[in-house]
Amino acid sequence: MWRTVCKSKIHGATITEANLQYAGSLTLDATLMRAADLIPYEQVHLLNLTNGQRLQTYCIEGPTDSGMVCVNGAAAHLMSAGERLIILAYAQMTDEECRSFSPKVLLVDEANRIRQVLTEPCLLSPDESGAGAPDGAAR
Repeated sequence: MWRTVCKSKIHGATITEANLQYAGSLTLDATLMRAADLIPYEQVHLLNLTNGQRLQTYCIEGPTDSGMVCVNGAAAHLMSAGERLIILAYAQMTDEECRSFSPKVLLVDEANRIRQVLTEPCLLSPDESGAGAPDGAAR
């Protein structure tokens, strides 16, 4: 069985620009991309903490240490400079891989500088999967 799990998360990023004239994507500070284990053209999901909009696109590298988080193309109609985002990327992995995987989670400040990097182990384990629970519910 394959599972889709969160691989990378940048929490609380501030949109620095919304550019309608670009063909599409999210331009992201190269430092943030490296720290979150994102590569150019990797699919990302944008969750807007300000207005609730959600969309998926891909990321491209912006200037290193610039703090750039620029929403491009059609997405610029849905998101504006100054709004806050959660940026997510997912990976497909086996059940066994999930049990030892830790996603990269970046907490950033208002200028999109990294405040903290978390590597949280996946919560899936034989004891927590619900297997063996009388009603099949997770414990």
